[in-house]
Amino acid sequence: MERKFNDWLLTLRSSISDYKYYVDFEKVYENINKMKIELNILNSLIGANNFNNEFREICTNYPNTLKCIPILLAVRQYEIEVQTKYKSIKYNFSLKNKELTQSSIDVYLEFMKETGLKNLIQNHVINNLVDYVTGVEVGLDSNGRKNRGGHLMEDLLESYIQELNVQYYKEMYTRDIEKKWHIDLSLLTNAGDVAKRFDFVVKTEHQIYVFETNFYKSGGSKLNETARSYKNITQEIKKIDGVTFVWVTDGQGWKSAKHNLKETFDVLDTLFNIKDLEDGVLKKIIK
Repeated sequence: MERKFNDWLLTLRSSISDYKYYVDFEKVYENINKMKIELNILNSLIGANNFNNEFREICTNYPNTLKCIPILLAVRQYEIEVQTKYKSIKYNFSLKNKELTQSSIDVYLEFMKETGLKNLIQNHVINNLVDYVTGVEVGLDSNGRKNRGGHLMEDLLESYIQELNVQYYKEMYTRDIEKKWHIDLSLLTNAGDVAKRFDFVVKTEHQIYVFETNFYKSGGSKLNETARSYKNITQEIKKIDGVTFVWVTDGQGWKSAKHNLKETFDVLDTLFNIKDLEDGVLKKIIK
């Protein structure tokens, strides 16, 4: 049955985000638990009448509490560098039970004042540092959505491959494919000069299927480059007996690069989207 590109394009999805995509709360709670004791110690500073003296006392008796300071500013590293008008100052908060002097504690106290943390805590702007840092961690975790999104399509495709009950491999380089099954893929690697990795490789009795998968929620120049690249792979793989290239992609972003995508669609019969997977296309092509 002949496929019509425009009809196929209409079935592209706007999102594949699952419930875990937005915030990984398990990771948030794990990060909080690593500093929960120290944060509760610092809670005693909330609304403190004599913040400076109490801060010095905490640093003297519980120097590990200093490791919590960076996360109060939504910073993960323990070393923070500040450029003032006259000099650059480096603060290291990973003391690991090292004894602090009063002069060094005063340096950290100056940091608390100048960054606004002293005002935040002393003036009772917040009620609980554990709750506050939980919110900070949620905000920082949202930055990880891009990485999580990159794996969503791979995870989705893998679930359909697993249904086939076939031998498959993840993230396999051409050199490993050549070595394992004694096949020449030099056409894909410029005679071995370029390392090429496929997201999945499926091996059946008579055929090797190499998979690429991606999802593009929004457009950009990268999509045109991707479509052209996969068109070239298609043309080269057709010259290699026993190997089939399968590209599974989706996302509304392709609508801004549909002309390049159509060029690949016209030469690659095994270009599929999520709707094709749901319709059982892999069971039809993999023998």
